[in-house]
Amino acid sequence: MRELILLRHAEAEPGKDDKDDRERRLTEHGKNEARAAGEWLSSHRVTYDRILCSPSERTKETAALALGQVEPSYEPAIYNATPGDLFDLLDQHKDAERVVLVGHNPGIEQLVAFLVDGRSEDYRGMPPAGMARLRFDGSLEPGRAKLETFWSPPN
Repeated sequence: MRELILLRHAEAEPGKDDKDDRERRLTEHGKNEARAAGEWLSSHRVTYDRILCSPSERTKETAALALGQVEPSYEPAIYNATPGDLFDLLDQHKDAERVVLVGHNPGIEQLVAFLVDGRSEDYRGMPPAGMARLRFDGSLEPGRAKLETFWSPPN
């Protein structure tokens, strides 16, 4: 893997006690955030070989609006994942040159810290629809990634 884009889902509806959290959908603002992420990717000519996406409704919608018509691989392991879980999943896909992973906090933001700095403690800073573009000069290992770009949608 040479490049990894970590995309947090866009703004979602608040959770409700009587509804499964995975069923939460994007708000209208969230849909605009996801479209803005897609526009940024397109304007920077970012390409990708594989999309790994949590099967929650909000991540599916984010992927569809930001990444277009490419069909993601829905990976249940991404929902509620730790940085270690996400790392293990990415290790299974290291044959792809460029991967996009669409997921949730805190796992996504902690994975950025793990891959860039080699640490996995709490790391706050990945807003809804935020993206981290990481490059690897060598193998997929903790602390070996270079944070190429961090992007978040305008408010």
